[in-house]
Amino acid sequence: MTHDRTRCDSLVIGGGFYGCSVALRRRSSGDSSVTLMDAGDDLMTRSSYANQARVHAGYHYPRSLLTGLRSRVNSTRFIEEYKESVVGTFDKYYAVARSGSNVSAAQFERFCERIGARLDDADPEIAALFDPDRIEAVYRVEEVAFDALALRERVRADLAAAGVAVKRRAEAIRVRRTPEGRLAVESSIGVFEADRVYNCTYSRCNRLLVDSGLPPIPLKHELTEMALVEAPEEIAGVGVTVMCGPFFSLMPFPARPGLHTLSHVRYTPHHAWEDDGGSYRDPYAVLEGAARRTRFEHMRKDAARYVPAVEDVRYLESLWEVKTVLPRSEVDDSRPILLKRDHGFPNLTCIMGSKIDNVYDVLECLEEAPA
Repeated sequence: MTHDRTRCDSLVIGGGFYGCSVALRRRSSGDSSVTLMDAGDDLMTRSSYANQARVHAGYHYPRSLLTGLRSRVNSTRFIEEYKESVVGTFDKYYAVARSGSNVSAAQFERFCERIGARLDDADPEIAALFDPDRIEAVYRVEEVAFDALALRERVRADLAAAGVAVKRRAEAIRVRRTPEGRLAVESSIGVFEADRVYNCTYSRCNRLLVDSGLPPIPLKHELTEMALVEAPEEIAGVGVTVMCGPFFSLMPFPARPGLHTLSHVRYTPHHAWEDDGGSYRDPYAVLEGAARRTRFEHMRKDAARYVPAVEDVRYLESLWEVKTVLPRSEVDDSRPILLKRDHGFPNLTCIMGSKIDNVYDVLECLEEAPA
């Protein structure tokens, strides 16, 4: 490691969409110098890319009115702010299963009415694509996707225009407090001293903490697979989500035009573990060492029970990533965000988000913190 030393007002570790957004917010809040570091070759190449590309509009959270309402607000804001990356040129449908679902069709309708989410009965030709013995109701909804590559280009331009110093291939190793009360982050390219440090490394949030001798945050990790597929003609222009239980989603993936992601609540997670204060496992090391045996056939066969046309999707490859969540969010649909200020050291803030539009909740919470 070199011995270069860089000083800045705020240092953001992690170049995903959340880290980039926090860096931009710190700059607009008056910091004269903001540095963003990421261990990768480019920004937004991991979880910001390898996801369903869904801009949540509330429909996905029938067990939490608050999460649904916040998604309505956040999605509208995201669509307006990042319109060049938003893709709405497809029809989106949600279906409620007759058995195994956590909500009935009537409950789903009441939920959507309460959060102000438009819900229309699907046209008969679309409803006919679903097995009526397994599906209680099919609805057309208003939900869009985002192109992760277009979003990355926009964010790059915003960072450059704001004067944020971006350091790629810069891995944070540990953080400590200096005698002067600042925070010093040792990295693979030198030492960075800052008044404030934001740990936005998502699944690797606890690695920096553990290597710095700080207590880890309780998190759950899943090694996940989403299949990239070509859909047959009758469903090529649509997105489908069957909810709310051990079902599937087939979503257009705008970063790869013409392709969909096929994911399944039961088969997408291959392995799960928790950071609970015991021995720590680096999520990236788990991902790199995984066998990566696809479960596409399991996804396809189960999904085809509900939408027979899925039987004819053609598999191309899989997107593999580590999904990290707060354990409580899996059981009550609570907002899947983490913001912990002064974690171990004053002015060390740990931030983790899951859904791309939830970033506004994080940014609003940051505004409530002392400057």
